[in-house]
Amino acid sequence: MSGPPANKKESFLRKLGPGLITGAADDDPSGIATYSQAGAQFGLDMLWTSLVTFPLMVGIQIVSARIGRVTGEGLAANIRRLYPRWVLLMVVALLVVANTINIAADIAAMGEALQLVIGGGEHGHAIIFGVVSLLLQVFIPYHRYVRVLKWLTLSLLAYVAVAFSVHIDWARAIQQSVAPALSFNPDFIAVVVAVFGTTISPYLFFWQASQEVEELRGGNGSSLKSTPIDARAHLRRIKIDTYIGMGFSNLIAFFIILSAAVTLHVSGITAIQTSAQAAQALRPIAGEFSFLLFSLGIIGTGMLAVPVLAGATAYAVADSFGWRQGLDRKLFEATEFYTIIALATLGGVLLDFTPIDPIKALFWSAVINGVIAVPIMVVMMLMATRSEVMGPFVIRRRLKILGWLATVAMALAVISMVITAR
Repeated sequence: MSGPPANKKESFLRKLGPGLITGAADDDPSGIATYSQAGAQFGLDMLWTSLVTFPLMVGIQIVSARIGRVTGEGLAANIRRLYPRWVLLMVVALLVVANTINIAADIAAMGEALQLVIGGGEHGHAIIFGVVSLLLQVFIPYHRYVRVLKWLTLSLLAYVAVAFSVHIDWARAIQQSVAPALSFNPDFIAVVVAVFGTTISPYLFFWQASQEVEELRGGNGSSLKSTPIDARAHLRRIKIDTYIGMGFSNLIAFFIILSAAVTLHVSGITAIQTSAQAAQALRPIAGEFSFLLFSLGIIGTGMLAVPVLAGATAYAVADSFGWRQGLDRKLFEATEFYTIIALATLGGVLLDFTPIDPIKALFWSAVINGVIAVPIMVVMMLMATRSEVMGPFVIRRRLKILGWLATVAMALAVISMVITAR
């Protein structure tokens, strides 16, 4: 009697992979800082952003995942095949810069968080986190590595626990989530843009598409374009995986904004620039337990996000030059691929030892991400509707609408960012 339920549970858990990890990695320490700032500065009036970004993320991430599964190639490989080389190289170069800066900011935040918990030097902690992250990617086989990443997604539940460790007027929170007091002043618009920019990021597109290709190489079938058998089951799995992953991502973002709103905002603390600052500011207000949960959450999410950022960079560069790639390969089978992972990760660590202001660097990373997200999303949407790319699996009306809405939303965010920056 107990066999079938266990089998069903195992079957369901096996469906969760690229989408779940992608969604969880979106709530990295840099994202935590952005969401904390949103809640601290504008309180409950920023909760609506998580409700809006959820369907937009679902749409564009399903498109990226389908491109990977249908074609059997990552985004950069498809762009290389269809567009002028200068377009590909420009996009990938900007992606490398943005991702490296993001890695630096995340590793620095992890170092600061550990320093708050156990003391010691934050730079020393940052080096340890960078090296450990690199070793995990290089020396753990893909099928085991994915399990590690899946377990690390649980670290995000710390932010749900933080919210439930403080008093919340749930009726008011729900009311302002669906009927917020919107403002058109530059500060409000800037925070909204920041939330959209940190939630819908180019590295997520490249990572999820490439992870679908990894799944193919891991023995789970051929590209749907060449072997369309069981296509419905594969596409359904992508849909379920992505809905759950993006739902998880936006739920955590919601709780981070909520926690900051009911603690920092009501206490008059509105200037938060890093996730570690948010944790430290939370300590005297919400107590030691909430502070500890928040800090450990930063470390856990960083250990999840840094490999995704470095991996997305390596996939994009390897696709651009036709190099062998894949976390399922051994070090000497894909030397260039792993070299890019090492350079991106260690480059991020080294950036923390330079005079560069990490806050300003993260701002410019967000600017670059926002600028390159729009053309990449346009290219993805055009590819997903071309039969020569997708064969019989071109996206249908509902997914088209969601994907283009996400693209338009990001374009408006970039335009608003340029206007408010003047």
